Amino acid sequence: MRLFSANISFMFTERPFLERIAAAAAAGFPAVECHFPYEHPIPVLREHLAAAGVRMNGINTAPGDLSKGDWGLACLPDRRDAFRDGVRQALDYAVALDIPTIHVMAGMVGDLDPATARGTFCDNMRLAAEEAGAAGKVILTEPLNSRDRPGYFISRSDEAVALIREIGHPALKLMFDAYHVQIMEGDLTRRLERHFDVLGHVQIAAVPSRAEPDEGEIDLTHLLATLDRLGYQSFIGCEYKPRARTEDGLGWMKGL
Repeated sequence: MRLFSANISFMFTERPFLERIAAAAAAGFPAVECHFPYEHPIPVLREHLAAAGVRMNGINTAPGDLSKGDWGLACLPDRRDAFRDGVRQALDYAVALDIPTIHVMAGMVGDLDPATARGTFCDNMRLAAEEAGAAGKVILTEPLNSRDRPGYFISRSDEAVALIREIGHPALKLMFDAYHVQIMEGDLTRRLERHFDVLGHVQIAAVPSRAEPDEGEIDLTHLLATLDRLGYQSFIGCEYKPRARTEDGLGWMKGL
């Protein structure tokens, strides 16, 4: 049985955040994932997840100071302490709530020397992977397309995988968001095949709209068949922006 996880930072946004957990369960999702849960205490999240009978499948580290343009901290040499605090915060949530994966956000390069940014990223991600691995968790790194997030440290899956292989820690894996990869690189089938050994999580959305994955450039049926053929058995994250009310757009899932 194929398992889908609802990203409640994008889906069910007609409701307050905590109410989206039960809404996702009522819509048939066995799991949820989100970006930043940290405004809600762990016991409150645990209560809502248990009441809905779903699990939290993934979270992001906190992005940093949004007023300063932060979108992650891993590549920033002057933010190492804040980076480590963010990883430990995420690990606290992951351990307490049995969350298997943490997406550690890479950050905006800005005027940084590329070699400095790369060295800082590798050092920080190695540290994050060591701490996560000791706790039985997986760290994810995700390339974000340069149209939506210009200046982000990683924009291509091939680049992300080269960094993962350089760091060489088994707890560091690739977040393969088909939306971002299609925009930047395409050739999704071959990239999934080539990167499968470091694949940690998959997300889907339509390209170019980022709406439900039943429109646009990506053949969802083929993509899912490729994942089945390769032996992918984990959740597929639905990180899309519904065209209207979330429940009204779930026909794509029911028709698979």
